Amino acid sequence: MGMIRSERALLDESVRAALAPPDADADAVLADLGWLEMLDAEPDDAIAIVFGALGATNHASTALDDVVASALGTKPRADLAVLLPGFGGWDPPGAFGLATARVVTATELLVAGRTVPTASVDIRPVHGIDPSMRLHEVRVPGGGSGDDEAWTAAIALSRRAVAHEIEGACRAMLELAREHALGRVQFDRPIASFQAVRHRLAEALVAVEALDATLGAAADEPGPATVALAKATAGRSARTVASHCRQVLAGIGFTTDHPFHRFLKRTMMLDGLFGSADEIARDLGRQLLATRRVPTLIDL
Repeated sequence: MGMIRSERALLDESVRAALAPPDADADAVLADLGWLEMLDAEPDDAIAIVFGALGATNHASTALDDVVASALGTKPRADLAVLLPGFGGWDPPGAFGLATARVVTATELLVAGRTVPTASVDIRPVHGIDPSMRLHEVRVPGGGSGDDEAWTAAIALSRRAVAHEIEGACRAMLELAREHALGRVQFDRPIASFQAVRHRLAEALVAVEALDATLGAAADEPGPATVALAKATAGRSARTVASHCRQVLAGIGFTTDHPFHRFLKRTMMLDGLFGSADEIARDLGRQLLATRRVPTLIDL
């Protein structure tokens, strides 16, 4: 059924307040808030609230391990890491994949349908565009295989989680640009009064709200196609929002002196988890050509 609106709003406010400090330990905060209990009782609301807050605050977390593990029918726990697909893909990981920072401290790694001791795998940190996300490359001897139906469910739930995190980051970028536009004065007035700036902010807002609506549809009709479209929309919305907000921020938006770059880098990394926007769009196009049929995604 989901939470009633007032309960959801209160929980959302509590999670965001707890994650607001820049030095907050996201995993510890979520544990104190009862994240695993929320995930078990109300997975849809819990994922939307928690991952949206993680995106808005730019905190790295290992909560994605819990989402994938629960979807695969395994009880999540702090000492169980999960092998994620490689960057850009979504096939069940075998001998190689990505993992969150939990893989460093976990005793076991869930690889598709089996668990292996982390002491037996090769773990290397990813030094990419966003090292603060603390992803790791993992090589597993022997690989693994699992239930395709369970993996499909795991992909659907994980894509929604990542898309909500991207949405949170997009809203944060838009807020940074809005604040800059209100405070930056040229020709004796805030640049927020200039039509060109207002159009940029409006286009960014439309992209964010379109993503929110797509995520709502994916929650109402959580089929593979609706969830795939939500994830693809998240990646493309992030590009649109980043482009317009960077223009509003002007020169400061291209520097590391302003926090904008952290959200931009995070969305670029998140877009590649469980399939990038471009790869998902191509895959959906191939499916349409193969079936010669446009499916009904949601009943209006």
